Amino acid sequence: MDLETERLVLHPLSVAEAEGLIEGRPSGAGWAPGYPTDSDLAGARRYLATCVHAGDPKPFGAYEIRRRDNGLAIGGLGFHGAADERGAVTIGYGLIPAAQGKGYATEALRGLLRFARDAGVSAVEGDTDLGNVASQRVMAAVGMEFVGADDRLKYYRITWENRLRATNTVET
Repeated sequence: MDLETERLVLHPLSVAEAEGLIEGRPSGAGWAPGYPTDSDLAGARRYLATCVHAGDPKPFGAYEIRRRDNGLAIGGLGFHGAADERGAVTIGYGLIPAAQGKGYATEALRGLLRFARDAGVSAVEGDTDLGNVASQRVMAAVGMEFVGADDRLKYYRITWENRLRATNTVET
């Protein structure tokens, strides 16, 4: 099922669509110039590897970011697999250079986080290169908190456990 935001459609890739992406065959309305990037291809490969080793993680797989006005794919985002034993998922995202700086990454990530929360996920984690300030701003803008760094990456997380417990508590 597609997830829709104001300007975007987040389309979950099927196995056939992910294979087509890797082989250079567009699905949907097609691809904007510059798509897919190396990151999009890596995301499709990760999704396909997960399908082989653990089964299709849908709805926690790879998504193509498409513009609503023309249907063209401009990037990808998604989950690195189903939720772990803590109820947490890891995400990744990216856009073609021509689509960067227009708020699409923030809009797409907000939509994916809303979906994850509604699907019962307790936490979403992500990381970015130390020098990727734009991605750090995107994660902060959607409410993810900086939780640490190492010599290569900065790590972010958003948690809904407390909110979920608060709404499930019955007063007596």
